[in-house]
Amino acid sequence: MAAALLNSTFASLPMFNSSAASFSTVFEEVSQYNVQLNIAERLWAAWYLWMQNDTLATGIMSFIMHEVIYFGRSLPWIIIDAIPYFNRFKLQNQKVPTWKEQWECAALVLLSHFTVELPQIWLFHPVATYFGMEYGVPFPPLWKMAMHIAIFFVMEDTWHYWFHRILHYGPLYRSIHKLHHTYSAPFGLAAEYASPIEVMLLGIGIVGSPILWVSLTGELHLLTMYAWIVLRLFQAIDAHSGYDFPWSLRHFLPFWAGADHHDLHHERFIGNYASSFRWWDFCLDTEAGEEASKKRREKNVAKLRAKKAQ
Repeated sequence: MAAALLNSTFASLPMFNSSAASFSTVFEEVSQYNVQLNIAERLWAAWYLWMQNDTLATGIMSFIMHEVIYFGRSLPWIIIDAIPYFNRFKLQNQKVPTWKEQWECAALVLLSHFTVELPQIWLFHPVATYFGMEYGVPFPPLWKMAMHIAIFFVMEDTWHYWFHRILHYGPLYRSIHKLHHTYSAPFGLAAEYASPIEVMLLGIGIVGSPILWVSLTGELHLLTMYAWIVLRLFQAIDAHSGYDFPWSLRHFLPFWAGADHHDLHHERFIGNYASSFRWWDFCLDTEAGEEASKKRREKNVAKLRAKKAQ
């Protein structure tokens, strides 16, 4: 029960045994008896105590958060696409998505969220808590959350690189991954425009990395998971935005993939398979673009000359 997990003191309060209590009433009681908690922690505790069903409480919160962040983060890119001034920063500025394309993309993504992602979101809580995830209060320190999120970015990027690369193998590309490449010039909403199989397969890296981590270390809080999901959604949507600004993160972190990295993947249909970082593509010689192709040609010519010289 949430009461036992969040604070055993709550269980003794009569109102928490009554389904008639309002959320505001529960919040007031939590605030009265737990002054050491900040307002966010009190709201969090009150939500679980009011719901009286931990899986349901996490499921509702997770799904709403995902929808608000996904479409909320996509909205600025929709607006930017409609303003000619920003065309100078667009990587493929001859291909601006139409309103029809944006609408059709949003409709399919929304359908996928309800039919494919919602069941996975609902199963996350019981699976993650089985392996040791915490969701009580107080929240973990920021340094620990930041460390875990950095680790998840590296883990997910590795998973994404290899399975994304596998999905470009002929039969798998045609039957699974081709749908995601409908738009050769991607835009923000298209980040999750993909077949159900691809959504589940690549989603394992996003959700499975934290679960693997907690199963090995015993350390993970649901709030850290939420922060990780929000940042990963921002990364995925921005990578599909089609825009590269002078202030984009990749100009300050050279190993960060950014929109230019993934935009080339959509334009060329091959190479640049990683999600967040550039090192896998660099080390395994799967970079896309003219510069990378030129380097490969020069390397091959050097090899041929070396053979002839023997």
